[in-house]
Order: sequence, then C-alpha cells, then structure tokens
Amino acid sequence: MNKPIAIIGGGLAGLTLGIGLRRRNVPVTIWEAGQYPRRRVCGEFVSGRGLDVLRRLGLLEEFVGAGAIPARSAKIFFGTARSPLWPLEPPALCLSRFSMDHLLAERFRYQGGDLREKTRWEGDVTGEGVVQANGRRAQTVENGWRWFGLKIHARGVQLEADLEMHGSGQGYLGLCRLPGGEVNVCGLFRGRPGTVGSPVKDLLRGAPGTPLHRRLASAVFEEASYCSVAGLGLQPQRAIEQGGCRLGDALTMIPPVTGNGMSMAFEAAEIALDPIAAYARGEIAWTAACAATARACDTAFRMRLFWARWLQATMFSPVLRGKLGAVVLNSRWLWQLVFTRTR
Repeated sequence: MNKPIAIIGGGLAGLTLGIGLRRRNVPVTIWEAGQYPRRRVCGEFVSGRGLDVLRRLGLLEEFVGAGAIPARSAKIFFGTARSPLWPLEPPALCLSRFSMDHLLAERFRYQGGDLREKTRWEGDVTGEGVVQANGRRAQTVENGWRWFGLKIHARGVQLEADLEMHGSGQGYLGLCRLPGGEVNVCGLFRGRPGTVGSPVKDLLRGAPGTPLHRRLASAVFEEASYCSVAGLGLQPQRAIEQGGCRLGDALTMIPPVTGNGMSMAFEAAEIALDPIAAYARGEIAWTAACAATARACDTAFRMRLFWARWLQATMFSPVLRGKLGAVVLNSRWLWQLVFTRTR
C-alpha cells in the first residue's frame, strides 16, 4: 500500500501534483486555507513548458474545454516607445485563475483526492511526506522597495495584441484577452517604505496621457474581480538550500514580467511527481525524494531565474523610457532572446 502524501496549499502546483499522484494511486490530502472558487492576483497567462506538462497530464484539453483561448501576439509599451507586433511562438494559453483553480480542484476530487478547504495545516511543514505548495513567503522590504501586485478584469477594452505589456517607473502591467470578451489587467508595483503614492486602483488605469490610460479610458472594471497582494519577495531561491519539499511560489517566485510563473508551478509539480511517487511506494527515503526534486528544480529554473532577474531590473530602468527605448523595443533579435530565455 502506498504511503500518504500531505500537500500544504491548493494552488496550481499543489493541485497539479495531487492530480498526478492520484493517477498513480497515491493517497493525497491537500490542506487549503482558502476556498474555491476564488480570485487571485495572476497574469492568467500560461506560456512555455507548462503547456507540455498540462498535455502530458491530460489537463490541456480540459483547459481548452473550460474556454481557454490562445495568445499568439504581444506588444510592449514604454512611455512614447512601443514595439512592433511580436509573435508568441508557440502560442500561450489564457484562462482566468477563477476557472483554472476550480477546474483543477474538481479534477483532484474526481480522482479521489481529499481536498480540505478552509483548513490550515498544523503539523511540521518539513515532516516526512509533507509538500509545501502554499504560495509566496512574505517579504516586507527588498532592496529598499516594497513590492505589491494588483489585478482586475475589464470589459470594453480594445487591445492591439493578445498580450500587451505597459511599463513605467512605478511598475508594469500586463493585459491579456480572456474568454467572454474580458481582459485581465494585472500589474506589479513598487514603493519606498513610508512614502505615499497614487491611490492603489488608479495604478491599474495608468498615468494620464499614456497608451495604457487611453486603452482603459472607456473600460468597465468588474469590481468583484479586484484583488491585491503585498509583501512580494522576488529574490531567487535555490531549492537545494531549503528544508523539506517546496513547490511553486513556496520555492521561488519568478518576476511576473516573464509571464512564466504559472508554467513554473506546473513544471515543478511534474518534476516532483516521480520522486514523491517513488517514496510513496517505499522505494526511496523521503530525504532522497526531496533532494531529487530540489536538484531537478534548480537545474530546470536556474538560468530562467537569472534572465528574469535581469529583465525585471531592465523594466524599471529609465533607459527604456527614453529614445533608446524605441531602438530596444524594435529589436526582433532581443525580443526572441529574452522571450526564449525566460521560458
């Protein structure tokens, strides 16, 4: 009989791992402090290897069946500079987290998993058979900045690309098309401790005179979809240096500008699947399963996190908002380099 696994956190990584383990007849309990369905600050944009993971786990067709739509083009705006229309190759997939989490939770339950909503794990988080997939670790200040994320859905928005990225000195926002004519407006912002900035929701509309502000001038925001998160920690973390088994944002958070955070959650879940299943069958010790997962995650994500860190710094550089920005944004070679390196 297989040993049981406890997963702390029912987000993308936790639910995906749970589904994979249940398909191997491993007893799994997921402890989730919240409940479904729910709103989350999220780009709602799956790009990169994560799509292959969903396909291998038999979930991609379910995402498409739930209304997920492809994103095939992207455009970037900085001040008066803007990029051409760049192709997304291969295409990404866009679906609201509200629908995505619900779909995965129902699939996990259908496969016999025990999903305990509104219930916190009270045991040892580094104990045997315990996987930490409970999201980000709060970081109040990082390099003198406080980071926070905002998200809302809007209607009546005409985009020039399936994915638009708008940058400023205070933050950046991504806009992507969703099923039913909605557009996800999601951004990362920073501020110095003790300073008073713009009213929070005003940040989502952009500064007057910018392409973002004009784009959203006639938008109808869906207030029920608004959510925020603060204390984001964007310093890359190595899995091998941490205790226990960590996945998703509990392991490390890639800067949101890459649009690769959801993909990394799915990838990490698949990476952990074989070692944890081997532990459940009694073939290896829990410490060996954790070490194998950590090494594989570090190998898979190390260079991606390096390039993402560089891209994050560039997004806040005044260089892109000057004349040089137009040159940089019009470089097809640079677009392809950065896009491929952060997948």
